[in-house]
Amino acid sequence: MKIAILGVGNIGGTLGKKWADAGHQVVFGTRDANSRKAQALRQALPNAKIDTVANALSDAEVVVIATPHATVADLVKQNAVSLAGKTVIDTTNNFGALVVNNLATIQAAIPTAQVFRAFNSLGWELFANPQIDGQTIDHFYCGPDNDRRPALDKLIAEIGLHPVWVGTNDVINIVDALGSLWVTLIFQCGYPRTIALKLVQR
Repeated sequence: MKIAILGVGNIGGTLGKKWADAGHQVVFGTRDANSRKAQALRQALPNAKIDTVANALSDAEVVVIATPHATVADLVKQNAVSLAGKTVIDTTNNFGALVVNNLATIQAAIPTAQVFRAFNSLGWELFANPQIDGQTIDHFYCGPDNDRRPALDKLIAEIGLHPVWVGTNDVINIVDALGSLWVTLIFQCGYPRTIALKLVQR
């Protein structure tokens, strides 16, 4: 699968490494290939392909938006033609705001995109090491219930996580609430960034 990751920070870099190791063609798209984060990514992943956003999007089947939340509106508006019809994963967060995700922004600019909400409710450290005491971490996500969803399950599983589909984007606030809970437990309750949630059933 051809995957474009927009953003060269910890989230994008960690996901990209795992997917490249799984055999996918991964290209990182960034506005500044010489930025500090881009240079750090090159050091961490010497074989990483880093290009412009436009070039990264040109052949991509799946696009992961892992840029700062505030940059997404301009990003999708400027690249709407290249993003049309693609599977788009919104990982961005604006914790503390009334709306945490960028779903409406993305859909307004690219109405034909198939938008999923994933990789937003856990820290990158858990994507890098998704096992805790021998148990696989669950990852809750939402998005369209169509022929694109099995690919999301596969991509999540290739990170080493157990995918749990919560529903369509009508329940996106529930998925966002899990991210807010994770952040609250860490920054207000003093838990380490390595905590995660597990769905258990009898």
